[in-house]
Amino acid sequence: MTFINFSIIDKFILHLFFIYFIMSFYTKDTRTALQAKEYAQWIAFAPVVFQAARALRNLKILETVEHSGIAGITTEEISNQLKLSHYGVRVLVEAGLGIGLILNNDGRYTLTKAGYFIKSDELSKVNMNFVHDVCYEGMFTLEKSILNGTPEGLKTFGSWNTVYEGLEDLPAQVQKSWFEFDHFYSDDSFPEVLPVIFKDNPKTLLDIGANTGKWTLACLKYNPDVHITMMDLPGQVEMAKKNIVTTGFTERVSYYPTNVLDENKPFPKGFDMIWMSQFLDCFSDDQIVSILKRCATSVNDNGSIYIMELFWDKQRFEAAAFSLQMTSLYFTNIANGNSQMYHSKVFCRLIEEAGLRVVEETNEVGISHTLLKCKKLK
Repeated sequence: MTFINFSIIDKFILHLFFIYFIMSFYTKDTRTALQAKEYAQWIAFAPVVFQAARALRNLKILETVEHSGIAGITTEEISNQLKLSHYGVRVLVEAGLGIGLILNNDGRYTLTKAGYFIKSDELSKVNMNFVHDVCYEGMFTLEKSILNGTPEGLKTFGSWNTVYEGLEDLPAQVQKSWFEFDHFYSDDSFPEVLPVIFKDNPKTLLDIGANTGKWTLACLKYNPDVHITMMDLPGQVEMAKKNIVTTGFTERVSYYPTNVLDENKPFPKGFDMIWMSQFLDCFSDDQIVSILKRCATSVNDNGSIYIMELFWDKQRFEAAAFSLQMTSLYFTNIANGNSQMYHSKVFCRLIEEAGLRVVEETNEVGISHTLLKCKKLK
């Protein structure tokens, strides 16, 4: 998507478009009683469905079925090709039928479209790996997290207060899946937003929640004059610094390790622009307001604060809204116990409470982001 200057009528039509689709997702119960009861069984067996689908993928059963083409393949042939027990193949293939990943044509099995996406679609892979490696085991304690307001599932990995404190110490596979999930949703957005944020030619930029430094590097490559300060937890800053050192951009980068949750620690000042991507969804309502108030003191009077977030009510497709709503429970149970993927109205209210105003909004950035340009209230 390219950024277009929409007319007032265009913007109104787009606004109605979003309202119509999101409202239609969640305002009507369209299932019959029988369909609702069937759906309840899907929910009851959802953990089993997930693990069966993952096993079919990882053991290459879906791949083998796909390679058989329209002719199909028997369970005996799958077993022989993959050197798996016939029993193991049989129970997984039969589960695949019920899940909707495989079709049975007189004892010969072929792949469905859903089976193809579980096997090959990058979005599905990233989401499944993230849920399995980061969330699955901890989710057993979701109720406790709701009651206590603390990320009880995080105890699966360590005794940190938030997952961000322990990122560099997570098991290698967990860390890999966490970063792949985080980067997948943001990386495609960078080329689209770089021309937008640099149209005002900022000379100094504060990257809050710098993570591994991917955004900072994208900015440095795009604009040869900008100087960027990377701000994050000390462990994150060190990880990012290692990535910057090898690039030749070190003279245009500064580092500011801090904990943004400590209100006694001020933000650095004097920036033309502040950037936060998929960052504020990591905090509670009150914490977001506190961070934004300190951003207002950090940015120059005529400077801009850009926020890129995923809002579940701004999605074109119900599956996208669903994915974000489920991701909220990762924040509840694993990440920190008090944040979520926000509804845009809730989020914009917090922006106003912090003394800022949204002056530009661009939806459908990258996969499903919204870019907000904020200014200080005058």
